[in-house]
Amino acid sequence: MSRSGLTAPRKLILDIVSESHDHPTASDIIDRLKHQGQTVAYATVYNSLRYLTDNGMIRELKLEGDASRYDARTEDHHHIVCTSCGRVDEILTGSPKNWLQEIEAETGYTITEEQLLFKGVCAECRTLNKPGVQ
Repeated sequence: MSRSGLTAPRKLILDIVSESHDHPTASDIIDRLKHQGQTVAYATVYNSLRYLTDNGMIRELKLEGDASRYDARTEDHHHIVCTSCGRVDEILTGSPKNWLQEIEAETGYTITEEQLLFKGVCAECRTLNKPGVQ
């Protein structure tokens, strides 16, 4: 579906997700809408996120914690989460093809999508020597 076929709230939400580099949660999106002076009902935000995800315009990420995050980059890529501050970054390095073929051979599955989650401590947290950071 093209952006031109979207309702006004869906366009607003898609714009926020597209312009964000922090993989916002629904709560983050609601806060950003309010900051822009937009009034969008909570149910509309959640329903719009589901619609945009179901139509392949954004991707829902289940990373750390209970809240889903949203990403406008829909092609296969991976993420790394800082275990100290919760920062989420994208990893664009692809998975080794032979590894994917080995997984298919082992499981009998045909892999159609891949999402790996890495965990570590970001450079900023290491520099700040936050407690619990090694």
